[in-house]
Amino acid sequence: MDKLMKKTDKSRKWMWWFLAIVGATQLYFVQELLAAFALFAAVFAVIGGLVAGGYLLHKGWVVAIERVAASSRPLVSMVKRGADSVEDLAGRPLRRPVSEAAVQQSSAV
Repeated sequence: MDKLMKKTDKSRKWMWWFLAIVGATQLYFVQELLAAFALFAAVFAVIGGLVAGGYLLHKGWVVAIERVAASSRPLVSMVKRGADSVEDLAGRPLRRPVSEAAVQQSSAV
């Protein structure tokens, strides 16, 4: 019977902790802290999900481009030649450099 009536047993210890936590949650300050934590956790989860989704999309895009680049289909080779020609055009200046003769003629007029 003495074992059942102990005042320092573990179940009573946990009961007092539970009652203290329930009492603390009734305080406005603690409720505000819990609400702020919940909002922070939700926003963090959304941002983490967006970052993870972007990372997965990027990795999928890289794999797809590598597979297309490795293929030897006629359409892919035409696109490669087109991309090469666009790169060549991009390296050229849009306007021809002005010669000194043209500058002298325009200033004389």
